[in-house]
Amino acid sequence: MSRHHHFNEGHRPDIPDAELEDMDMEQEDAPEKTAPTGEELERLCHEQVCPSCTVKKEAEEIRLRALAEMDNFKKRMQREKDEQSRYAEESVLADLLPTLDNLDLALQYGSKVEACKDMLMGVEMTRKLLLDALKGHGLEVVGLEGEAFNPEHHEAIGQEESTDVDDGHILRVMQKGYKLRDRLLRPAKVMVSRSLGSRLNVKI
Repeated sequence: MSRHHHFNEGHRPDIPDAELEDMDMEQEDAPEKTAPTGEELERLCHEQVCPSCTVKKEAEEIRLRALAEMDNFKKRMQREKDEQSRYAEESVLADLLPTLDNLDLALQYGSKVEACKDMLMGVEMTRKLLLDALKGHGLEVVGLEGEAFNPEHHEAIGQEESTDVDDGHILRVMQKGYKLRDRLLRPAKVMVSRSLGSRLNVKI
């Protein structure tokens, strides 16, 4: 007849009490295992499952490229906005240039008539006030007598011999030019000086 050992709940095998106490203490002292965090789980996955996987690296490169492109786009849009704001008044100022031309002509031809002297004072004052207001918006006059000829700012309409003005310099301004800050609105039409018997290579 075989022996059957029946253990009641809470009954322990015949183990010395000292060993039982040591086992209980080891169980109490054992650190509690916690689930790995997201970073740890990702590291374990990369090390054990797909050590040669490059998906994350490629995705990071794509993300960085997208951020760089977005940053460049924002900078380009800001530059275009600044440029539009800087030259927003260009068309308005260009429309006012004929008015300045007419005032210049009135002063030029009226100065030859003695009866117009008093009226010319008003025209001169009006022109000065208008030009000062436009200068406040960045308008600058281009083309003064005695300046060196510059094809970027001046348009030569002819050459004349002169002993008073150096070769290649502006002898007379036929029509003043204007620029808005560093952008040319209209070149000055000028006569260019040349010494007696010489011929300058100036495109007319």
